[in-house]
Amino acid sequence: MADVRITNSGAAALTFHPPTAEVPRPAAGAPAVIVMPGGGYTFLAPHEGKPVAQWLNQLGFAAWVLEYPVGPQDFHPAPLDSARAAMREARSQAPGLGVDPSRIGVLGFSAGGHLAAHLAAGPDTADDERPAFAVLCYPATSWHTFGPAAVGEPDSDPLLGPGSTPEQRRAVSIELIAVPQTPPTFIWHCADDDTVGVDHALSLTRRLASLRVPVELHVFPTGGHGVGLAQDMTPAGTWTSLCAQWLRRTTATASGAKDTGR
Repeated sequence: MADVRITNSGAAALTFHPPTAEVPRPAAGAPAVIVMPGGGYTFLAPHEGKPVAQWLNQLGFAAWVLEYPVGPQDFHPAPLDSARAAMREARSQAPGLGVDPSRIGVLGFSAGGHLAAHLAAGPDTADDERPAFAVLCYPATSWHTFGPAAVGEPDSDPLLGPGSTPEQRRAVSIELIAVPQTPPTFIWHCADDDTVGVDHALSLTRRLASLRVPVELHVFPTGGHGVGLAQDMTPAGTWTSLCAQWLRRTTATASGAKDTGR
C-alpha cells in the first residue's frame, strides 16, 4: 500500500505493512500497531521504523509506520496532531485491510515513545484517537526534566520550539498529565541510558500504577539508548520476546479470545 498523507502540509505519512505470520485470527481482523520512530523530534531513526513493523508482522500483527513531522517548522502540537490523524486513518482503513479497528495500538521509541505516550495517556485525546494499548521503548516522557530547555536553554527545545516555558514543558510531561483512560502499557528502558534517563520510565510507571492502569515495566542493566530491536544484545535484546508475550495477552483480552499464555 502506498503512503497515506495525513496532514495538509504533507509532512506526515502512514505506511502499511501486512502481517506475514499465519496465525488464527478472529472474524473482526488482526490486531495492529502504529510504529513511531525516535529521533529527538529532529529526525526519524530508520532502524526504529520499518524493521520494527516487520518484527510485528512476524508475530501476526499488522503495522503502520508513522512518519510524523519533525524539525524547526513542526513544533508541538504538529507531531501530536499527526498521531491523532494517523489513528483515525488507521481505524478507517482497518476493515478493508483485515484489521480489527478496536485492537490498534501504538509503539514508540524515545521521542516517538513520548508521542505514543501522549496519544495514549493525554487528557485531550478523543475516544476515536486513543489506542487500545501502548508500547513505550526508552521513552522521553518527562519533558520538564529533560533536554536543553530544562537546563536553561529554552531556545533549543526540539518539541516546543524557542522560548518554551516551564509551564509548557510540564503540560507535555506524561507522568504529570496521564489519565485513568490510558490503555494497558508496556514500558522498557536501560538503567545505563545516558541520553534519556531511566527515571522517565520509572516516573511514568508510578503514575500509571497510581491510576490503576495495567502497566508492565522492564529495566535492563545495560544497553544504553537508541538500540531499536536490540538484536544480539544481552540482556536488552530480550525486550522483544517479553513484549511479544505481553502483546498476545493484551490483544487476546481485548478481543475476548482465550489467553493461552504463549
